[in-house]
Amino acid sequence: MASLCSLPSFFLLLSLFSNFMDARAQDFYYPNATLSTRWTNNGTASHSNQFADESIVQTILLRGIGQFNLGYACGFYCNGNCLFAVFIIQLDDNGLIVKDSIPQVVWSANRNNLVKIGATLELTSEGDLVLKDADGKVAWSTNTSAKSVVGLNLTDFGNLMLFDKDGATVWQSFDHPTDSLVLGQKLRPGQRLMSSVSKTNWTVDNMITLSVNGSLLLAQVETNPPMPYLMVFSPFEFQYVEFVSESLSWIFNSTFNQSIFSIPSLSSVKYMKLSSDGHLRVYERDVLSYGWNEVADLFASYIGECGYPSACGQYGICSFGLCSCPASNGGTSYFQQIDDKQPNLGCSEIFPLSCGASQQQSFMELKNVDHLYQSTPDLENIDASHCKEACAKNCSCKAAVFNYESDRTKGSCHLLAQVLSFTKVHDQNVLYNYTTYVKVQKNVTNKAPYTPVDNRTSNRLPIILGSCLGAFFAMMIFIVAVVLFVQKRDDDEAEEDYLDQVPGMPNRFAYDDLKTITEEFSKKLGEGGFGSDFEGTLSDGTKVVVKRLDGFGLVKKSFLAEVETIGSMHHVNLVRLMGFCAEKSHRLLIYEYMSNGSLDRWIFHKSNECILHWQQRKKIILDIANGLNYLHEDCRQKIVHLDIKSQNILLDGNFNAKVADFGLSKLIDKDQSHIVTTMRGTPRYLAPEWLRAAITEKVDVYSFGVVTLEIVCGRKIIDCSLDEEGMDLFSLFKRKVEEERLLDIVDKSSDMQLNGPQVVDMMRIAAWCLQGDYTKRPSMSTVIKALEGVVEVPEDLDYNFFGLPSSGAVRFSPMHIEFSATTALLPSVLSGPR
Repeated sequence: MASLCSLPSFFLLLSLFSNFMDARAQDFYYPNATLSTRWTNNGTASHSNQFADESIVQTILLRGIGQFNLGYACGFYCNGNCLFAVFIIQLDDNGLIVKDSIPQVVWSANRNNLVKIGATLELTSEGDLVLKDADGKVAWSTNTSAKSVVGLNLTDFGNLMLFDKDGATVWQSFDHPTDSLVLGQKLRPGQRLMSSVSKTNWTVDNMITLSVNGSLLLAQVETNPPMPYLMVFSPFEFQYVEFVSESLSWIFNSTFNQSIFSIPSLSSVKYMKLSSDGHLRVYERDVLSYGWNEVADLFASYIGECGYPSACGQYGICSFGLCSCPASNGGTSYFQQIDDKQPNLGCSEIFPLSCGASQQQSFMELKNVDHLYQSTPDLENIDASHCKEACAKNCSCKAAVFNYESDRTKGSCHLLAQVLSFTKVHDQNVLYNYTTYVKVQKNVTNKAPYTPVDNRTSNRLPIILGSCLGAFFAMMIFIVAVVLFVQKRDDDEAEEDYLDQVPGMPNRFAYDDLKTITEEFSKKLGEGGFGSDFEGTLSDGTKVVVKRLDGFGLVKKSFLAEVETIGSMHHVNLVRLMGFCAEKSHRLLIYEYMSNGSLDRWIFHKSNECILHWQQRKKIILDIANGLNYLHEDCRQKIVHLDIKSQNILLDGNFNAKVADFGLSKLIDKDQSHIVTTMRGTPRYLAPEWLRAAITEKVDVYSFGVVTLEIVCGRKIIDCSLDEEGMDLFSLFKRKVEEERLLDIVDKSSDMQLNGPQVVDMMRIAAWCLQGDYTKRPSMSTVIKALEGVVEVPEDLDYNFFGLPSSGAVRFSPMHIEFSATTALLPSVLSGPR
């Protein structure tokens, strides 16, 4: 790390240099910046360049290094969306950036929160380095206000540093590595490299990581539990691992180090990168083509071609670098190649595993086949039959690996909840033997094929009759199809006319306009039961989400329900419907864009960049409650959402929560005493009264209780990856209440444990909302008062959340729930507008 010398002279130089980046270009060597300096990502500044790979770079700080005119720069790196990043760049003899080269990003600040043209970076007067998107929302910050920062420096090693008046480092990018290491960079205990999804998708994959711990260098797949695929042990506990000129070395103390991997001696700048396929590769600059050449694959000498977790994709078997699927078992094939031309993409199950049909499952035995597994076995000193039995009894287990010494019948058993690539073991001299048992689902609908009997005495009459009947039925089907087509066209036209007459509707878009907005529906964000979501940008630059509904019947009802329900509603905690398209068979909805996605991503998928702290979680819960209270009590007609779940709660850039997806909602008029509705919603969020009691807005309260419990505990209500005792959160919750140990099940990935009393109070509010008898649940307005501490939660809560009230007024069938006119509905259900 470069030292800062001659501080008085240095700061005098900085003071003369302070207005450098205020829209004017100065010298081509500008490694420093002072406080109160601001840069704008405008794509047209004098330091912006478009490169051979179509990326656009706007440099903020630049420091040239080496005899090949290479340099480190930091600034905005854009390829569609933009990163604030440190990258290696090629310069010519005059210090100008070579546009035929390809810049290489080696560190970035906002991989999971990309920004657009118009974004700004500011080194504030308080010493905080802040990245804001074009809309002014904070995308990233060093959080170094009030830490005596006086300037920003890019070192010769590509380390971005904030320093104080004594030249001491306050913050540095080397302390926050992404997926790469550069020469001179150290990977210390507690730090890790995390691969991105792909070369073009910078989002953190969080599946493949590289870290150092004690005397161990560890590369692993971040499953639950993690699966290591490379473990290198050192004889001593190290201080850090450093990427030096010709090796990646352990550093045990200031005078002694040991090389882990040797790297070819190169004259050019090089860097190493952890890829999503699990490889750790070293690259150097190609001085002729200005590109980058791979010069070493560091793990290959340890684990070979087949040792990587994705060598042959899921369920693929790697043998001498070649990929295949598990062979047929007893004449039945259970797996097929995802792509015959690319066998490394893996295999798919022909008959998917189903917990509900476990009696129709069996095992494929793969001898001398191994798999990645956690270092500690699930079971020890057992035989193969008991290993298979343990997997058969565990719904989440997809395969069992049994390894044993050659002269023993007993060994250890690893149960796999996630299957990656298998490896064929060819070395007969290894200490252990391996047998893998892959759980497969039988085809329960498969019946013996019918074999026709050759009846030589049959005459031609049956053939003639069959032909006539076939022609008749074909004609009838054709006539019915024509009638349905005409009727559907008329219905579509009637629906379009109807929507034009509904007051307060949002903007109506033409289908061709939406194709332009979404770039031919090329940026898919996700998909649900009724259709898919795509990213789009309006003509004024506003980012939106376009939901394209697919199918008929239920989809049409969902579309009408969504447009009618929230077309004219505006509330800070409801996702805003900005427009719709109803053109011929096309049904699309246009929503505001929520940059932080759905809530489930933040509470179920653990990573260092996806952690919600207690105050954020508490605010999100209050936001959801406010949104539901508006639907239940403040609208002209009462609206019951009927599908409240973590996937339908979206978060904006400031983690404000908004309720989304009103495709299943129902409107209730103030004078309405009964309704008929299909059973709807997501199973684990459904209130128990769906079976035999009145459906009121209290079903939303119950679902709110489920979501609240998931937020606090950081897990799903049903988690098949856990053992039987912990799989059902409701049962676990009841047991911990009885043991007075509720904090045992609170999410441990953030500061939740430090706020124990408040967290327990929140869990009691969730339990109040989850009462099996809907008449004992609070209204959402009461929930808000409880969250604000105005109302006390009752002491006599029932923790059997599946308990049902006794009621004979409701008739139930698998198709619908009917509210009888004699059903005693709650006053709030029958109330009018507020």
